[in-house]
This record gives sequence, C-alpha cells and structure tokens, in this order.
Amino acid sequence: MFLKTTILTLALSLNCISNAAPVNASKPVSKLVPAADINWGYLNPLRGDKSPGAADLWGDRTKNVATGMLVKFNKGFSSPPHIHNISYRGVVIKGAMFNGDPNAKSIWMPTGSFWTQPAGENHITAANESENLIYLEIDSGPYLVKSPAEQFDNGERPINLHQSNMVWLDQTYMKPIVGQDIEITLLWGSPKSGSLAGTMLKIPAGFSGVITTPATEFKAIVIKGEIDYQSTETASTKSLTAGSYFSSTSQFKHVISNVKEPTLVYVRSNQMYQVSSN
Repeated sequence: MFLKTTILTLALSLNCISNAAPVNASKPVSKLVPAADINWGYLNPLRGDKSPGAADLWGDRTKNVATGMLVKFNKGFSSPPHIHNISYRGVVIKGAMFNGDPNAKSIWMPTGSFWTQPAGENHITAANESENLIYLEIDSGPYLVKSPAEQFDNGERPINLHQSNMVWLDQTYMKPIVGQDIEITLLWGSPKSGSLAGTMLKIPAGFSGVITTPATEFKAIVIKGEIDYQSTETASTKSLTAGSYFSSTSQFKHVISNVKEPTLVYVRSNQMYQVSSN
C-alpha cells in the first residue's frame, strides 16, 4: 500500500524559508481556541444585550493593535447608519449579512461571503432572521463606532463578495498548486513573501493531512464545517467547529482530520504554507 501525498503550495510566496526557527517545546508557538471555549462579551458593553455579542480570538479590539474577533447579532438585527474610525474585513460564518449604503437594497451574503468596510464611510450592517455569526478583522485599532456626521473618504472602496462569486483555484490553473480537490481563493493582500494576505481554503470531505507553515504570523479560523485538530502542542485531538481558531508563530504543523463535509478555513498569513493529505 502506497502513501499518497498531495501538496497544496499557496501563492503567498514562491520561496520557502529554510531557516525558520524550530518549534521549542518549552515555549509554545501555537494557540488553539475551540468555539465551545470562547468567552463572549459585547461589542458595545454600554448597550448590554442590545449590542452584538463579541469575542476577541486574537489581539485586543480596544487597543491600537491588529485584532481578529467573532461578532454575533440578534436575529433581524439592523444597525443605524454609522461609520468606523478604522477599516475592517468581515467573513460570514452563520446566517446571512448585509453591509452597505443605508439607501441600498439589501443583498444578503451567506456563509463564506467576504466584505470590507472602509474607515469613515457611512453604512449599515444587518442580519437576517436566522442565527448569525461573523469573523471581523482589523489591522489597527481601537474599533470604534461613530456618527455619520463624522464621515470621511479615506480613499478605499468597499468590497462585497458573495460566496457564489468566489473564484476557486486548483492545480489546473495555478502551477504551484498540485493538491487534488483542495482549492484556494485570495481575498486580500499580496502574494509576495513576507507580505500579509488573507486566503480561504476549501477542504474536501474525507480529508486527512497536515498544514505546514514557516510563517511568523499564521492565523486560521474555521468558517464552515468541522475538523479534528491536533499538533505537538495539544495533549489530545480537539474538535473544531465553525468559529474555532488556531494559530502559530514559527515553523509548525497543524494536523487536521475527520473532515465530515466540505470545509472552509480562512487564513491570515505572511508566508507560504502547504497542505498535505495522507
């Protein structure tokens, strides 16, 4: 019986870092946050349960640092027109969301959809009548909500990318990609080595293998589906459902298996990574 290994080499870099620091067992370089263990608060604590729920997965949304957080909305939630002091990116995990001009017709974006919201632009955010959850990411903070009277044009333009309009690439269209049935789409950033980029991985049902990364910043959030996760820094296999988070800051291997259905994983990384199936 032969071991068949397929490798997905992402176009985040054409050069592999060969001198990446090895994992030091005495100093953990990875983090794991299953969705079931997340401690929830409020996006606007002063409004209590009238505010969307929020939980930082990494960073701190109240400080001037990059942050990735989960936000959940009451069914049928619709915000008043407002602006933010900083730009953000959003990925729909559950339900369907609308984010856009207050006078625009609502175009609902389902699970796996992606959008960006430029700082200073007046907009509303709305959720449909089902359970909702999004991943929200900022490159600096703090994350604040302000009056439309303070709106300004920072030169950016919003993106609303419905999941059905995403362009998925495999080995047929991109030479570095040779992993059969594994697909990727680039959402933002630069494919150059050392530059931050956001990608979405589509992992097929039945997959079992390893994500290998030398990146100094590798952050992954399960957007859809469920995986079993293990690494050299976990005592046992952990079940990661939508909203779960895992990361590493050095040469590292994230072992995933028991993928019951096609799964989406959002990845923020500043280096090439590989996906190998076994």
